[in-house]
Amino acid sequence: MDKIRTKIVATLGPATDSEEAIGRLIDAGVDVFRLNFSHGTLEQHGRTLQRVRLACRDRDSMAAVMGDLCGPKIRVDPLDDDAFDIAPGDRIEIAAGHLVGNAERISTNRPELVGEVEIGHRILIDDGLIRLRVVEKRKDALACVCEAGGTVQTRKGLNLPDSDLTMSAMTAKDREDLAWALEHGLDYIAISFVRSAADLQELSGLMPLGGAGCPIVAKIETVQAIAHLDEIIEAADVILVARGDLGVEMDLAEVPLLQKKIVSLCQRAGKPVIIATQMLQSMVDASTATRAEVSDVANAILDSGDCVMLSAETSVGSYPVESVRMMCRIAEKTEVYLGTQDLAARVDLTRTLRRVTTAVAHGANLLARELGAKLVAVWTQTGNTARLLSKTRLNVPVVGLSPDQAICRRMSMYYGVIPLQMTWQQDDAAMLRALDDLLIERNLVKPGDLIVAIAGTRLEREGATNSLLMHLVGAPPDE
Repeated sequence: MDKIRTKIVATLGPATDSEEAIGRLIDAGVDVFRLNFSHGTLEQHGRTLQRVRLACRDRDSMAAVMGDLCGPKIRVDPLDDDAFDIAPGDRIEIAAGHLVGNAERISTNRPELVGEVEIGHRILIDDGLIRLRVVEKRKDALACVCEAGGTVQTRKGLNLPDSDLTMSAMTAKDREDLAWALEHGLDYIAISFVRSAADLQELSGLMPLGGAGCPIVAKIETVQAIAHLDEIIEAADVILVARGDLGVEMDLAEVPLLQKKIVSLCQRAGKPVIIATQMLQSMVDASTATRAEVSDVANAILDSGDCVMLSAETSVGSYPVESVRMMCRIAEKTEVYLGTQDLAARVDLTRTLRRVTTAVAHGANLLARELGAKLVAVWTQTGNTARLLSKTRLNVPVVGLSPDQAICRRMSMYYGVIPLQMTWQQDDAAMLRALDDLLIERNLVKPGDLIVAIAGTRLEREGATNSLLMHLVGAPPDE
């Protein structure tokens, strides 16, 4: 199977807790590994990161690593016997303090929510399986009635879709995890439960140079985020559609349409978008996917999603490698169909500060399509030109060239981009000869193939992409 253009994100966990297992995931097609800081210790994540880097080095892979911060998740405080059952019509109180709960009264890890939740608001427990509604509000507690029952367990999550909570997007644990991620050179940082651009600005303010060194992935999973989509997409580097919590907080039937809307907005803004949550959930326990799951993954790609993500399938599932292979097979078949449509896409020039770079990317797209180029090669200092070019949905590969391995890993997130490390050379002829040798060595082209090359008058300067040329592989530069 040829390398697919859709990028595969895989979450690591106990099921893939060895260098050998991670290597098999790379061989199967993983482009980005996710470290979920909601589970495990920083010491464990350190060992996992080392295994990823070693496995990538052995396979000459530029796979990226994304650290996923927990965010301000509200959870049920400890309970008597760790659980109790609740039925529709039962009344229960949520206390403004900490206590060991029971079927009559519980507390949470965020007791101040009692002052922020109003009468009539919903309180959802365990991904919405249990639904409470507030019927009375006092200073010391919220009185609720159960509308959908089940088993309440210690540490289960609470969602408050009707309430606008005034809490920081960054917990003390998030700050500790962020410091570790920056120190260890992670390639992306994902922030959970984003509500507005202010949450992203708070995260950026905790990074050196305002976050310039580590791109931010904004997870869309709250009602408030949907209300502020445009500003969040503008402030983020990558968007992740976290359909799990989003499906809890909103009408589940709306989630597919929201997915399409978010992907469309990201396309116009030139931002990569990840589709996540239960994409191949049945493969946690089964060796193959359901037909509905296959359709879900295919539709995410048809929507123009850049990446599709595996969570429990690769972190705790019984078939992690098979899950990746299945994802790749679906992507391969879907991309063949997309290739027959030849659907050129365009980034909105008014939504990017690098208008010259964006225009050059569009020009390369048109030339490659009109002249049947084998691929488009782009020299890039930051990866931005490769990112914008990936959003044009070329039907040929985009080769992103950078001397910086960190930038190459960053480009592993971009649809259709093959990142290759290559040093700058001041002489144009020498640069093109080196490019030919590299592309031939990687079996991407043959002598005589036509390619489009994008560069800048000063390759070492950020934002200097301003030229493109047609080049016959193996021919002198002036031909």
